Amino acid sequence: MSAGTAAPIEGTAHKLGDHVNTDLIVPATYLVSNDPVELGLHLMEGYDPGFRARVRPGDIIVAGENFGSGSSREHAPLAIKGAWISCVIASSFARIFFRNAVNVGLPILESPQAAEATEEGDRLMVDLAGGVIENLTGGVRFEVNPYPEFMRRIIDAGGLIDYLLEQSR
Repeated sequence: MSAGTAAPIEGTAHKLGDHVNTDLIVPATYLVSNDPVELGLHLMEGYDPGFRARVRPGDIIVAGENFGSGSSREHAPLAIKGAWISCVIASSFARIFFRNAVNVGLPILESPQAAEATEEGDRLMVDLAGGVIENLTGGVRFEVNPYPEFMRRIIDAGGLIDYLLEQSR
């Protein structure tokens, strides 16, 4: 279930607000599973029960401040990845969520400007290596810090464990 970053990511934006915590991303009821696809079936159930029905593979979540606050479990980024979301862009991330997302191979980018300028349904293009978020609908381009090469390799491998397994071969 690797997202891969060699090519730019392109998808439709789903706009969320500030302080979307891990319990809203995937309710604790479902934490008995570590299967990303199973968790993905319940993505944002605690935030917007109809959210999952609107999501298509490759779509992008765009959120406000402090996305992913709450528990330190990897279930939240796994649920996002399991719902085939290609990327998350937010004004800011909870630090542990950021690290967990990289660990499971979910690309995320911090850009208050892109988050503010994006509307529900906008088409976005994200270039992790080049550090660019482009709102194709609005015709606006945002520069962000590009992913360091080692982080892109972890994302490309599908997560830290898969990356380490590749390195040991």
